[in-house]
Amino acid sequence: MDQEMRDRLPRTAALLLGTLVLATAFITAYVGALHRPTPRDVPVGVVRGDQKAQALLTAVRNQTDLLEAVEYDDPTAAGEGLLTREVYGVLATTAEGGLGLTIASAAAPAATDVVVQVLGTAAQQAELPLRVTDEVPVASTDPRGLVPFYLAVGYVLGGYLAATVLGLGTGTAPRGLRRAWLRMAALAVYSLALGVTGAVVVGPLLNVWDHDLVGVAAAGALAVLAAAMIASAVQAWLGLFGTGLVILLLVVLGNPGSGGIYAPEFLPTWLRGMHLWNVPGLATDLLESVVYFDRRSTGWPITGLTIWTALGVAGVLSATLFHARRRGFRRRAPAPTSADAPTDG
Repeated sequence: MDQEMRDRLPRTAALLLGTLVLATAFITAYVGALHRPTPRDVPVGVVRGDQKAQALLTAVRNQTDLLEAVEYDDPTAAGEGLLTREVYGVLATTAEGGLGLTIASAAAPAATDVVVQVLGTAAQQAELPLRVTDEVPVASTDPRGLVPFYLAVGYVLGGYLAATVLGLGTGTAPRGLRRAWLRMAALAVYSLALGVTGAVVVGPLLNVWDHDLVGVAAAGALAVLAAAMIASAVQAWLGLFGTGLVILLLVVLGNPGSGGIYAPEFLPTWLRGMHLWNVPGLATDLLESVVYFDRRSTGWPITGLTIWTALGVAGVLSATLFHARRRGFRRRAPAPTSADAPTDG
């Protein structure tokens, strides 16, 4: 084994070990999270004082933890809760004395299926008629509501791959603030291009949605930019090893915890709230909101992705300054003189 191979061996071994850890984490996260999806505490809205609806939900809750009642002050607030994705359905007493269940299957068809099945059985046992209305149905071209998730995955994947390619081509840490701003500008242009491309693919090309293409493109561009900025920041600070951390956050934990494959209420406890802050979850929620729901439901996903983008920008700039200062310090360090050289005792 020559000297060059010996020098590279520790780095190669570390990279292989990191890959092994990532692959193991991938298997653990995906199989652990998705092998047995079990719904718990699926939220259903009800108006305070609606005795029939409250009584049925209480009876269900006493028998199982599948559903959780979320109380609202009036029917208008309950309707807003449905359209802003706080609940998957709203149960109310009808004028005829029966019960009406209004659902939003676009939020998660599997979750609304559980709501309809559980409340349908309970109403039948209570000998109460139940009328089901789907206020926000999924598109016929997306019957399981998975297109927003897969589109989000493509956007996030494109974002961190673009950052990785730029890092490999020009160095993970930009050499100076000018280059840092140029890199981020390039990623911003790329994000806009991929956002538009994704919208065109799911729109005119595949004809999944024929509306809100501008909104989809804008949401996609923000998702791509957030993923790209975070990847650039982590890689700027940690170098090639930062790519592994990015994959861990955005793919290994991000995808199963996004609530895209299964609604958050179907996931293990340790993953249930992850979609509220991780990039794939925020991107999926934003795309679903743009395509199907009230624009008010886009508030937190846009805010969350903007925060990630800002953190990424700050991370790139701070890493650039840090490495520039280190290089300057090394250049200023005085060279050793003969007087400094060690002598034999």
